[in-house]
Amino acid sequence: MPQSAEQVMLLPALLFLALFILFILPFFRGIFNLGGFFGAAVSGTLSVAFFLWEKTSRLLNSLWDNPGGRLLLFAAAVLACIFAVYAVVVSVLMIRAAGNSSPDENTTLVVLGCKVKNGRPSRMLARRISTANSFLSAHSNVKAVVSGGKGDDEAISEAQCMRDVLAARGISPDRIYMEERSVNTAQNLSFTMQLIRKCGLCENITIVTDGYHQLRASIIAKRHGINSRRISAVTSWWLLPTYWVREWLAVACCILRKGD
Repeated sequence: MPQSAEQVMLLPALLFLALFILFILPFFRGIFNLGGFFGAAVSGTLSVAFFLWEKTSRLLNSLWDNPGGRLLLFAAAVLACIFAVYAVVVSVLMIRAAGNSSPDENTTLVVLGCKVKNGRPSRMLARRISTANSFLSAHSNVKAVVSGGKGDDEAISEAQCMRDVLAARGISPDRIYMEERSVNTAQNLSFTMQLIRKCGLCENITIVTDGYHQLRASIIAKRHGINSRRISAVTSWWLLPTYWVREWLAVACCILRKGD
């Protein structure tokens, strides 16, 4: 028995609805960023469009019958294709950059900051700290720089929070240096290298951050002439879509504006 157009479009409608739910999940934990808003807007719009496919089809046909509407549809299709290709290419590069690069003891560990809530590390910062702790525990000669300033809504700096947790887990405070001025990734790396050179630490650094963030961090490191390796913390599955999409946008800004 042949299926109606609405039945055929039900599967993509449900898939985009699932994506929409994934993008809004972090909102309920107070996590708001451009990736979440962008992903929710796009997936929510497409889900509604497929659920109401008969009306969507009529609208598209109406636009196509109008020269101005046809031009609008063509421009939208071109932009969507360009963005899709960009997203795929950047995602492949992000996946490649997320892999650990097997650093040895001839390095300084650089832990990039993340949100501090009520003086305690957020979920993502806690995982970066745990990743750094594992490496520092296994390599007793390696020193670390914890990098991150204090936001207006943070009780202490991200660097102070990371140092406190690492020290509580048995890492000697003498091995941990704090960089507390930075507010973005570019400043993390720039100010950290200034501190490393001032203190005479090894200038071959190993960056600890979430896997999705490693590509942008490596781009910025190369821009600053920094020889870097990487160890990636694991991101919670329900947070990954939001931060992954945000990173697409952030990488574009980083390349075009030479920013953070």
